[in-house]
Amino acid sequence: MSRKPKALLVMNRGTFADQFDASRLERLANLVDLGAQPWTTSLDIKEHPGLAPRLAEVEILLTSWGVPRLDKNALSLMPGLRAVFHCAGTVRSFVSQELWDRGILVTNGADANAIPVAEFTFASIVLAGKKAQVLSNDARIHREDWSYSTLRGELGNIGRTIGVIGFSRIGRRVVQLVQQLQDVTCLVSDPHADPSAVAAAGGRLVPLPDLLAASDVVTVHAPALPETRHMLGAAELGAMKDHATLINTARGSLVDTSALEAECATGRINALLDVTEPEPLPATSVLYDLPNVVITPHIAGSLGSETRRMSDAALNDLERYLTGQKLLAQVVSGDLSLSA
Repeated sequence: MSRKPKALLVMNRGTFADQFDASRLERLANLVDLGAQPWTTSLDIKEHPGLAPRLAEVEILLTSWGVPRLDKNALSLMPGLRAVFHCAGTVRSFVSQELWDRGILVTNGADANAIPVAEFTFASIVLAGKKAQVLSNDARIHREDWSYSTLRGELGNIGRTIGVIGFSRIGRRVVQLVQQLQDVTCLVSDPHADPSAVAAAGGRLVPLPDLLAASDVVTVHAPALPETRHMLGAAELGAMKDHATLINTARGSLVDTSALEAECATGRINALLDVTEPEPLPATSVLYDLPNVVITPHIAGSLGSETRRMSDAALNDLERYLTGQKLLAQVVSGDLSLSA
């Protein structure tokens, strides 16, 4: 029987408990040699002196939230490292140029993490069609008088126009999910998207100003890059239809918070925010007090039992790697310039 490669799990304590239950640890142990110390929260050999020999022989890392940056110093402790299977979404926080230069293989769980975000977004879109979230806030004020239900514009989900900003792995799923709505029009804005791919998913590629002017619901799925920072500012928010809803489950930096505060304070548009800038918002932000704004604490992505889907994806790719098959979720350095 061939020798199993030596592997180590690197992630914070809570993540390890959530993502690697007994069955998944057993599956992992059948694929690799986990040794006597299968998991660590840190690569600091000063903090964990006994870790140095383990790092010196490790060939595979399985990482998740809490993994430290794999820079030159960290990598020097792991001369035999060949692959990193990340059991979470983006790898931006820990990859380094030294890692790419060494040719270390990297995968992530972004496709698996896209599923709950797209589900959350689609549910939010359906509820936004009925203005359910903001009307539930209005109920606290109006109480016994239900006539307030007519104050937020037309209610319903037939014949709606949904605008998707960013044809990312999440954005693509949202485009596909909204096809369940009757007579829906789905507009997509993304300078890097292939019009034929957008059409195949059920959307139509348009410039951002056209999307903003036509959409009943605008949902953001662009990556957080220098060029996308505050891509939705005062002019863009002001171009949205009266009573339209903005949903942001991507990154808070994509929306200018000051501009959003000013626009939402007029009551003209609604906002459903799972992410903000800063995060969390300061207690003084007017957004907390506006009935047409709903804020959730960054819950759209994988949480609890959902995180095990990313563990399974990493284990699937690990198995493919060990059997010489093509990987399903490999990341290369060029991907990070465009991926959400």
